[in-house]
Amino acid sequence: MVSVRDDLSDAEHNAILAAAGASRRFAAGKDIVTQGDRPGFSTLVVKGMTARYSTVEDGGRQITGLHIAGDFVDLHSFPLQLMDHSVTAITPCEVVTFPHQQLMHITENYPHLTRVLWLLTLLDGAIHRQWMVTKGRLTADEQMAHLFCEQFVRAQMAGLANAQSYPFPLTQAQFGDALGLSIVHTNRTLQRLRRTGALEWEDGVVEIFDWPQLRELGQFDPTYLHLEKLRR
Repeated sequence: MVSVRDDLSDAEHNAILAAAGASRRFAAGKDIVTQGDRPGFSTLVVKGMTARYSTVEDGGRQITGLHIAGDFVDLHSFPLQLMDHSVTAITPCEVVTFPHQQLMHITENYPHLTRVLWLLTLLDGAIHRQWMVTKGRLTADEQMAHLFCEQFVRAQMAGLANAQSYPFPLTQAQFGDALGLSIVHTNRTLQRLRRTGALEWEDGVVEIFDWPQLRELGQFDPTYLHLEKLRR
């Protein structure tokens, strides 16, 4: 996802490749990093989908972010060092780790590449802010439509979508954890959204039949995704 936001020089591309560490695989449902960890590396998703989440005392889980191929799931752990949430594999995942020592080398020697990596953490923050707005101010139907829109645009950016469909392999329970809804409320909301004719979600794939209608239903404005390719 770095190269779709800015152009990197050959030297910067080589620096990223040189910073890469081990490749690891995780089964669906396995944590990639856990709250309280001091991982010593940051993780790039190569294949699959992951979710950030936090738990509360009664065991309830809130998903606070979704990540797809090309996303760093915990780049912020480099400066923060301590994980204040967990990241789990939604599907079987392949990831590449980037040791923080190698990221330190990048920050000390490649200022432009450092700004691009910083941009990725800023984009995470922008998405988190938008999720807070949708949870606080939109109805369940609007919130669900908005998340479907967001994931479609992000899948397009990652080259994972075609003209009207994209992979969305969450269960309804996981979708509810992302929306802050019970599974019953999630199912009812989904049925109402399906009846609009704007989309269908089946077997882990979302098919969009009426994009303008879906955008209107979700009050979706992609500005917060900062889609322009700019020199940083």
